[in-house]
Amino acid sequence: MQAKNQKIVVLGTGGTIAGESNSENEGLSYQAAQRSIHDLMQAVAGKSQALPEALIGFQFDTEQVSQIDSKDMDFDIWHRLALRCDHWLSQADVHSVVITHGTDTLEETAYFLSQVVQHNKPIVLTCAMRPANFKDADGPQNMRDALNAASQLEGQGVWLVAAGEIHHSQYVQKVHPTRLNAFDSGEWGPVAEMRDDQIYWRQGALENCPQNQWNEGMTIQALALPTEWPWVEIITNHVHATAKHVEVLLDAGVDGLVVAGTGNGSICQVTKEALLKAQTRGVEICLASRCNQGPVVQTPNHVFQIAKELNPSKARVALILNILSKKQSHNN
Repeated sequence: MQAKNQKIVVLGTGGTIAGESNSENEGLSYQAAQRSIHDLMQAVAGKSQALPEALIGFQFDTEQVSQIDSKDMDFDIWHRLALRCDHWLSQADVHSVVITHGTDTLEETAYFLSQVVQHNKPIVLTCAMRPANFKDADGPQNMRDALNAASQLEGQGVWLVAAGEIHHSQYVQKVHPTRLNAFDSGEWGPVAEMRDDQIYWRQGALENCPQNQWNEGMTIQALALPTEWPWVEIITNHVHATAKHVEVLLDAGVDGLVVAGTGNGSICQVTKEALLKAQTRGVEICLASRCNQGPVVQTPNHVFQIAKELNPSKARVALILNILSKKQSHNN
């Protein structure tokens, strides 16, 4: 059966999936971002490769947006990547976009794209924990699964496909530094598993995924240039926390602070008082949790806005966009 929209666009940003080591036996010491997206695609969808049945009828376009280790991801690349997603998804014959990305900051990029690329078409990110020339490289299978999923997903949503699982961008986070299944979605879990080119959906998983209530002023086209984005940092509550880091950041002109609180977003008294002072001086405060599962639940003890189910890294993205939205509304 011929696909309704016949094109999947694959955007490369580098990462371990495009990395190379000195030996096929070395999987931890390597140089990320060495192979082009064209080369990665040839390994899974070249002329000699048999594609999954769901991909029959699709064509593939590739584009190298950046070539970096994702620990070096920055706002300029985010802005460019989102613009390219918007460009491709605006075209009628494009069904979806797949992005290859390093694992370290993938969850932040996925969440950012979910907020600013406002199309009712899917974006699928994939990655690898081993370099491309490793003897048991996981990148080719992850790429194959990502393309397969991208052909079958419909409507809005940003997803991660890796290690035989599909995760939603709202919940997924990297939880392990070296193992192949390095990503987890906590108590929400993956929405599906992929085995032998087949997708096995968890019952009710898609229906329970969050649907974005997009802010039209936050489209990537309407967003200010990265040089104008606010400065937002993450601080952590811990034993014998002080107010010194808050005071230093406040004096340096920080625009927003995300607190990785303990438990249900708790903060020691001395840090809380410093944050209240910062808030009176116009600094936006958002409260997340150090815990890697479960949302922060609002209680009368919370005096700052809470991040709910967002982890501190994603809460920082949300706060950056929230501050931008307020500034743009004020300027209008």
